[in-house]
Amino acid sequence: MGEPLTVDHEALAVRTLGPCRVTSPLLPLLSARPTTQHYIDEGDKVLFDDTLAMVSSRKVPIEELPSFEAAGPRRKIYFDPAKTRVGIVTCGGLCPGLNNVIRGVVTELTTHYGVTRIFGFRNGYQGFIARYGHDVVDLTPQTVATIGEDGGTILGTSRGQQDPEEIVDCLSRMNINILFVIGGDGTLRGAGEIARVANERGEKIAVVGIPKTIDNDIPFIDQSFGFQTAFAKASESIVAAHAEATSAPGGLGLVRLMGRHSGFIACYASLAKSDADVVLIPEIPFTLDGEGGLLNYLRRRIEETGHALVVVAEGAGQELSAAENGGQSTGTDASGNRKLHDVGVFLSRRITDYFASVGVEMNLKYIDPSYVIRSVPANPYDSVYTIRLAHAAVHAAMAGRTEMVVGRWRRRFIHIPLPLAISHRNQVDPSGDLWMSVLEATGQPPRFQ
Repeated sequence: MGEPLTVDHEALAVRTLGPCRVTSPLLPLLSARPTTQHYIDEGDKVLFDDTLAMVSSRKVPIEELPSFEAAGPRRKIYFDPAKTRVGIVTCGGLCPGLNNVIRGVVTELTTHYGVTRIFGFRNGYQGFIARYGHDVVDLTPQTVATIGEDGGTILGTSRGQQDPEEIVDCLSRMNINILFVIGGDGTLRGAGEIARVANERGEKIAVVGIPKTIDNDIPFIDQSFGFQTAFAKASESIVAAHAEATSAPGGLGLVRLMGRHSGFIACYASLAKSDADVVLIPEIPFTLDGEGGLLNYLRRRIEETGHALVVVAEGAGQELSAAENGGQSTGTDASGNRKLHDVGVFLSRRITDYFASVGVEMNLKYIDPSYVIRSVPANPYDSVYTIRLAHAAVHAAMAGRTEMVVGRWRRRFIHIPLPLAISHRNQVDPSGDLWMSVLEATGQPPRFQ
C-alpha cells in the first residue's frame, strides 16, 4: 500500500467543483446553530490531532494545524436540486449496511433536497460499461423503503476495475451530476480515477465515496460501517468453539475470521466474549515451533486447564503456510488482491500433528463462519451509522465537493480527501491500547517467537 501521506493542513483540503450560489432547501434547519460539542458549523474545522502533545509537536500557527472539513448541510449549495441527476453504485465484497446506505442517500435526496432522478447502477463498475448489458434501476423512496431489512445490496456488486474513460462516457450520456460510490479500498481507487477523468474533461461531476469494509482497514475514520455487525456475528462462532472445547477432553477450538491485512474483527470479536486464549492477527508475526512457539504454548494450556481456544484472522501466518507450500504464489483475485493461503486449514493440520507427536490427547474443532458475518443485515448501531453517513455524503455532494469520502473522526463526521483515504491501510497497532486489551483478556504472551 505504500507509506501514508504526510498529514498537514494541505493534505486535508477537499476539492470542490466551484462556488456555491444556490440557497439550500435545508437553510431553515441551519439558522442559529453555533459550534458546540454536539454540532459543528460549516465554517469550523475538526482537528486531526487530539492530544496536547500531538498538537504541541506541530510547532505551526493555529490556522495551519491539520484539520478536516466538517460534514453536514451547507447554507449555499452548488447543484440546483430540480436539475440534478444522481447515480449510486456498490462495489466489492458484501458488508452489513449496504442497503441502508442506499436507502439513506435516496431518502435524503428526495425528501430534503427535492432531487427526483436517482439511478442505481447494477453489479458494481460493470453497470457503467455497455458490453455487460446491465440495466439501470430507478431509485425512489418507495423502491428503497424496506431494503434495510435485508443483507447484501439490491444493486448487486462485482470486483475488479473498469475503464474510467468508459464510465465517464456513461455518466455524460446520462447527464449524471453526482455519483455516490460505496466500496472499499479498490473501489475508492476507481472512484479517484473517475473523478480525475471527469476533471480532465471539464465535466462538473461530483464523485463522493462512502467507505465500506468489514475489515475496518480504511484509514482516518473511527470505524467503517458494518464492522460492528460483523464482529458481533463473528463472536457467535467463538461462543460455539468455546462450548466445543470445554466439552471434550483436551478440547481445542480454532476459529478463523475475516481480516486480510487487519486483525480488527478477530480482536473485537474476541474481546466481546473473552473466551479466547490466543488471538493471531496479520500485524504480528508468530512462530509455531520451539519453546516460545504457539504449539508449545497450546500444549501447556491444555495440560493446565483441559482446553484452549484460538482465534485467527485469515491474513495471519501467511509466511508460514507459504513456506510449507514451497513459497508458491497463490495468484490474485479480480480486485488485484493476493489470494491467501488458508491459515485455518494449515493450523488445524500443524496443531493436530504436533499433539500426536508429543502424545498429548487433543480434540480439535475448527469453525470458519466465512461469508456469514458479512451477508447479514446491519444491527441497530450500524443502521444508525449508515444513515448518518448517507446524509453526510448527500450534503457534501450537493455542495459540490468531489474526490472525497465521508467518515467519522474522533466521533465527528468529516470530509476526507480521496488520496488520503487510499494512502495506506488502517491496521491494529501492536503498541496500541486495543492490542494491549487483547493481551490482557487472553493472557497470551505479546509474541510467539
